[in-house]
Amino acid sequence: MKIFQCGHCAQSLFFESYTCENCGHLSGFRDEDRKMLTFDPGGATLISDREQIEYRYCKNKEYNVCNWLVEKDSPEEFCQACQLNRTIPNLSDEENFEKWQNLEIAKHRLIYQLQKIGLDLPSKMSNNKEGLCFDFVVQKNNPKLMTGHANGVITILLREADSALREQMRKQFLEPYRTLIGHLRHEVGHYFWDRLIYSNKKALKEYRSIFGNERANYGDSLQSYYKKGAPADWQKSFISKYATSHPWEDWAETWAHYLHIMDMLETAYFFGLNVKPIDTTNTMKANVSFDPYTEIDFDVIIETCIPLSFAVNSINRAMGVPDVYPFIVTKEMIKKMKFIHQLLLTKRA
Repeated sequence: MKIFQCGHCAQSLFFESYTCENCGHLSGFRDEDRKMLTFDPGGATLISDREQIEYRYCKNKEYNVCNWLVEKDSPEEFCQACQLNRTIPNLSDEENFEKWQNLEIAKHRLIYQLQKIGLDLPSKMSNNKEGLCFDFVVQKNNPKLMTGHANGVITILLREADSALREQMRKQFLEPYRTLIGHLRHEVGHYFWDRLIYSNKKALKEYRSIFGNERANYGDSLQSYYKKGAPADWQKSFISKYATSHPWEDWAETWAHYLHIMDMLETAYFFGLNVKPIDTTNTMKANVSFDPYTEIDFDVIIETCIPLSFAVNSINRAMGVPDVYPFIVTKEMIKKMKFIHQLLLTKRA
């Protein structure tokens, strides 16, 4: 995520900021060029400080779940991110409302990243065949309703936004990492497998040579995984235990970690972070002097990311909190992420 600045006083702003804490001007995100615009809070309309152009907030601004902007004359009430919502929870329930707010923060960051990569994000409500949408739902008395993806519909159970319950589930499933953004990146990976791999014979052939044959029965594979667990040597070739269950899950887990790495490096780039430890070998040095989305060579990305993740993990340990990136990246995993990187570069070309 890049750093944003107030157009009135140049104070740094977060991606989710609604106002500048320094001067009080309103702020809103324009997704077409990923800029944060600011506005005089005393104005009758939203006229940007820098450009003097009028905008409207996304309709979901009234719930404080979205600060994205819509063009003044747009027929749409919702921004590009909120147009992808098909189902939201009953907001009269205060607990539902707070969880939905957390889900929207994660979803907006996901959409920012996918837009920066250059991926098309058609809404399923207007393009049923190829579109994408989100269902944020309560499981209630329907135990069959699960977080997952099916035909462009990403379903996220609201309970995932309960941090205490999510931590309990992380421990139950022996996972080193479980977050809302992680869930969303994983599930959208399934959607983009359909868009980028399934209909591309060349990509499908290469995918199968790297990840395996996805034609293996998915249900049987999952049953076997939950019964037997991951192979003893799973860490040599897979980013997580769950990735061993089926080639589709290996893709989705690897896709999620590719997005983790790219976002981490983009943030480090905009903060000008460098890793230059004292009294260690050169292998632990990293100069984050590039935007990873513009870097063609994935080896450069991963060679920069490894020292950076070690540094931020060390800072977290100093504070007594879990590692930011608690994973070991092997050559086989790099090969898989490199395939994704090259596939996306080709898509943008």
